[in-house]
Amino acid sequence: MMLEARQIGVIRGGKVLLDNVSLTLLPGHVTALLGPNGAGKSTLLKVLTGDVTPTYGAVYLDGRPLEGWSLVDRARRRAVVPQESSLAFPFTAFEVVLLGRAPHVALRETPRDVAIAQQAMARTRVDHLAARAYPSLSGGERQRVQFSRALAQIWEALPDGSARWLLLDEPTASLDLAHQYKAMAVVRQLAKEGVGVVVVVHDLNLAAYVADEIVLLDRGRITAEGRPEDVLTAERIRAVFGLDVIVTPHPHHGRPCVVPLYANGE
Repeated sequence: MMLEARQIGVIRGGKVLLDNVSLTLLPGHVTALLGPNGAGKSTLLKVLTGDVTPTYGAVYLDGRPLEGWSLVDRARRRAVVPQESSLAFPFTAFEVVLLGRAPHVALRETPRDVAIAQQAMARTRVDHLAARAYPSLSGGERQRVQFSRALAQIWEALPDGSARWLLLDEPTASLDLAHQYKAMAVVRQLAKEGVGVVVVVHDLNLAAYVADEIVLLDRGRITAEGRPEDVLTAERIRAVFGLDVIVTPHPHHGRPCVVPLYANGE
């Protein structure tokens, strides 16, 4: 039960976005994709979701090429939260979350589907927004509702025992500091329940807090992967991000804490 990228390359308009990237992801783990702007993080995530077809290479889900799965079967096994989610219809926040149950519905939603949507909203602390029109929500509120929708989609273990996956593209970009860490606490709990999570983040400290493994990309290639304490070194951050930092154990959880120095090195 794995999600694999095998020798993935993506070339668009003559530009190499991903260059021979191979990656094996395991359920029950949180994997953070890190790197500077243009490193290929979002492109890699979109390849893993099937939204982008690679120029060469392939993605495998449970040993089968991703294109060999029907769209419904994919949707039952993995949920995606993109950077932005546009919605023209005036659905309520609850109706948006209930959309997450669509891959599991035969004719119409059952009371069980409604209950799952309610539980997902409670877990992400957006149940107070249930009756609000989705277009009227702030950017951060919309992102939290989309997170709930994804949770509702993969809420239950699958009958055949297949792994469930949650793929998040910068899910905390529009959230304030408190909601960023609350969302990542939910992610950590999902991993404990056996869900495989892949998340694109920019904040190195947030990645260090949430991730079991970090994949560091630069110019379309993987430059390092492993535990946060092995990947997030001052030397590597300087080489990839061009920034001088101090890396020290966090006083509470012991994971790496990255402290930037002044741009002039003082």
